[in-house]
Amino acid sequence: MNTSDYVFSPSRAAFYPVALREVYEAGEGWPEDGVSVRTELYEQMLAGQEAGMRIAADASGQPVLVDPPPLTEAERMTKARTWRDAQLAQTDGMVARHRDERDLGNDTTLKPEQFVEVMNYRAALRNWPDDPAFPDPASRPEPPAWLAEEGTN
Repeated sequence: MNTSDYVFSPSRAAFYPVALREVYEAGEGWPEDGVSVRTELYEQMLAGQEAGMRIAADASGQPVLVDPPPLTEAERMTKARTWRDAQLAQTDGMVARHRDERDLGNDTTLKPEQFVEVMNYRAALRNWPDDPAFPDPASRPEPPAWLAEEGTN
């Protein structure tokens, strides 16, 4: 491909390969506001997008990378609950195993004090949404040190 094989549409914040122009014209249409961009710039924009940036248009219609908008409060709460639920799920197996081992009268994988620490951690996770600082990640309940060291967090 040469250096202008893409067109960027500022109104759609989208790139179009020049080689597929006929396909677009037969379908959704070729952008009327398209500006030619170098392949290198196209690749830079995609790399930035993969890193979490957004592609937008500057005043001249050229693509630029911008920070994504901040999450809404509802999105922050959903993200925090998703993290919390994942932490609970990651400890489900060890809790079930400990209970099974204990109920069968076998030696347990966890020491009794470790089991209590895990249960307290899980209770803190469940109660976290009631914390006034929720959903701030800095207010997340801390796992027991031994659990964090095992990579379960």
